[in-house]
Amino acid sequence: MTAKKVLQLSDLTQDTATRVEIDGVAIAVVLDGNGEVHAIGDTCTHGDISLAEGFVEGDTLECWAHGSAFSLRTGRPLNLPAYEPVPVYEVTIEGDDVLIDPAVTKAVN
Repeated sequence: MTAKKVLQLSDLTQDTATRVEIDGVAIAVVLDGNGEVHAIGDTCTHGDISLAEGFVEGDTLECWAHGSAFSLRTGRPLNLPAYEPVPVYEVTIEGDDVLIDPAVTKAVN
């Protein structure tokens, strides 16, 4: 699979998550306060809740339902009740286009 255009950079609002779906894979896309675009799995690992409906703070995305915050860089939960990470996807910016390959996740230590 190759990276697909999911939206335009100009469609993103800083510190707000946007939900996109590529080939059935739900992804939360975030433009952080430093101008970096992140893409993580959109479903909270604690419950079947869309993370894109949550709150962005710094480099985290917090689930609105139970408060688990996930690192936008690693996908790891930073607090309970979630204890399983969400996938983190490679993001490519070409001009104003945001491209993501849902088959390629970042290797995180």
